[in-house]
Amino acid sequence: MADLSVEYMGLQLRNPIIVGSSGLTDKTESIRNLEQNGAAAIILKSMFEEEIILEKQASIGQMQSGGTLYPETLDFYQYEDAPRESTTEYLDMLRKVKSEVSIPVIPSINCMTARQWTWFPKELESAGADALELNLFILPSDIKRSVEENEKVYFDIIAEVADRIKIPVALKISYYFSNLASMIMKLSETSIKGLVLFNRFYSPDIDIDKFEITSGSVLSSPGDLSLSMRWIAIMAERVKCDLAASTGIHDGTAVIKQLLAGADAVQVVSALYRHGGERIAEMLHDLETWMDKNNFKSIEDFKGKLSQSKSDNPAAYERVQFMKYFRGYTG
Repeated sequence: MADLSVEYMGLQLRNPIIVGSSGLTDKTESIRNLEQNGAAAIILKSMFEEEIILEKQASIGQMQSGGTLYPETLDFYQYEDAPRESTTEYLDMLRKVKSEVSIPVIPSINCMTARQWTWFPKELESAGADALELNLFILPSDIKRSVEENEKVYFDIIAEVADRIKIPVALKISYYFSNLASMIMKLSETSIKGLVLFNRFYSPDIDIDKFEITSGSVLSSPGDLSLSMRWIAIMAERVKCDLAASTGIHDGTAVIKQLLAGADAVQVVSALYRHGGERIAEMLHDLETWMDKNNFKSIEDFKGKLSQSKSDNPAAYERVQFMKYFRGYTG
């Protein structure tokens, strides 16, 4: 029988499938079900920086006067009557989940600045977190901010958090960088232990009948796999930390592809919304069957076998293949 175990950020996982931060990971019962279906670790549903800051302040008026980065945060809490999970409740949930499952439990913080909220990771560590995932997405849409200013935020956040906790930290990022390969390399050389490529963020759409801006698709599709797989393959064997692949992983074949590209682990969410926790068991079965068929005893036997650094055709991940493909495409 094939050995599916992997190591990610120093954590020993029974297989490479991690359930990403989502509504699937905000209740103990759901998390137990995911573990029973084979999940090797779970990322708790994210707390947002604004939520942590808001709880530390006496009123929304104080938050407003404090110069919150995005004023629409105030609209969200004042007018949408949105449910807000306090830091105390989040810590209680973390402790409860830790007491009821045996797999690693990794809290998540969605952040965009390095101020006011960075006391909270220490609380998570004390509550038993096995690691911490920081989900950073800063859309470079402000034409007055330089590239250097946008990128500095990432390093400021890492430095702030790393000074406060000892558990491993993963950074989940987008692909919105002027030099993505260089940025990934620089981030990997900091104190973080893992990089997750890539986060799935809000995408706008337009309702042409109501003349309104609406939300685009929330869930990923199998077609989204290629973006993260390309960058996993390009950066594998080159970075100074572990790599996890995220977005577009909907079946066992996608898991295998990401591992061949060089991922140390994968994060799955959308496939579980569509097919339930049982999808994890199906993915693991497909992975094990494929490994047996190809006489691989462990994931280390083939991980990164098709990364760019090991490939006989490294141009397969570059522009030349685009030219080759479309020159002969007839529709």
